[in-house]
Amino acid sequence: MLLVFDFDARSYGWIITKNNADWTELKVSAKALDVQVRALHAWLTDPRKRFDPELSFKIYHATFGAFADKIAAKQRLSIVTNGALTSLPPQLLVTKDPSGKNLKEMDWLVLSHAITILPSVASLKILRGGSQASLARKPMIAFADPVFSKAARAQQLAMRSITSFYRGTQVDIAAIGEYLPQLPGTRRETQQIAEDLKAAAADVKLGLAATETAVKQAKLDQYRIVYFATHGLVAGDLETFAKDKAEPALALSIPGKPNDFDDGLLTASEIAQLKLDADWAVLSACNTAAEDKPGAEALSGLARAFFYAGARSLIVSHWAVSDEATARLMIGTFRASARDPKLSHAEALRQSMLSMIDAAKADAEADPRLWAPFVIVGEPAKAL
Repeated sequence: MLLVFDFDARSYGWIITKNNADWTELKVSAKALDVQVRALHAWLTDPRKRFDPELSFKIYHATFGAFADKIAAKQRLSIVTNGALTSLPPQLLVTKDPSGKNLKEMDWLVLSHAITILPSVASLKILRGGSQASLARKPMIAFADPVFSKAARAQQLAMRSITSFYRGTQVDIAAIGEYLPQLPGTRRETQQIAEDLKAAAADVKLGLAATETAVKQAKLDQYRIVYFATHGLVAGDLETFAKDKAEPALALSIPGKPNDFDDGLLTASEIAQLKLDADWAVLSACNTAAEDKPGAEALSGLARAFFYAGARSLIVSHWAVSDEATARLMIGTFRASARDPKLSHAEALRQSMLSMIDAAKADAEADPRLWAPFVIVGEPAKAL
């Protein structure tokens, strides 16, 4: 089932199945929704604050709630949206009045639905244009724990707006390297997943080996999973420079002498030129560079690039999470997929999320900032 949301001064929602379609006017404007999502996003990205389930329920009621009866029996949902909702993982929306309930008892949307995000309705054509399953024989290649700067600030939690890294139309690579926090936990994460998938140790590129050169020279179409455990520079601020050289990018190890072939930033246009035959492209520990603009359609550029390159779905995070929580979620996702290859990617991710919620022994462990940041972008291996 496909849900399409269009938020503006007057907002609308469409619901599309194989046999029919329907639409309704939503009782929320883009401006009002932006205010609500900004507030909820602030709670999700600041560990000092507690998640607000009442606000989550309010957002659900104004969006998905308009189709509550029609989606009730559908376990899988594909979503196309614009505006502020692009920066909020739908699975953390609360579907019933949360009064008197703790976080583990909440009626999260993930309890009833596996959710896939689509950059656009047109992306379905791209995704369905190739084969349904990868023919690659090797399980995984990974690029993790890249080195951004010799003086990397491991505890630097806040990044400057990506626009401040531009000098005219040129990227200030040194500035990006200085302000991107290192991701040491991604090393353990990818090594554990590689072990579970029986991937070769040589196919896990860590630290100084996690370079743009390594990506471009690898035969990526030999791998069913292409895994990037790094930062994604995908914030809405990039729109300001769309006519210049600014575009979404993945941050890899920054070379001592950056050049056009390897400057440490694997851009969307470079990604689109890669040759993949991957069922999964994973962006683990991925940060948006400017969380103050949740209305930006941040993921579409990178997602489309991976789709054009040959990936069938993308996993990406909306905020930085703890190393331990990320590892549990991602390892659980791939183990669920290995146990039951018939699962769509969204269903595998959903099972891992539900396992984390079920295992929570305290309310803080059921906090959606731990289990909810990742979303599947792109149609799963199975058709709707």
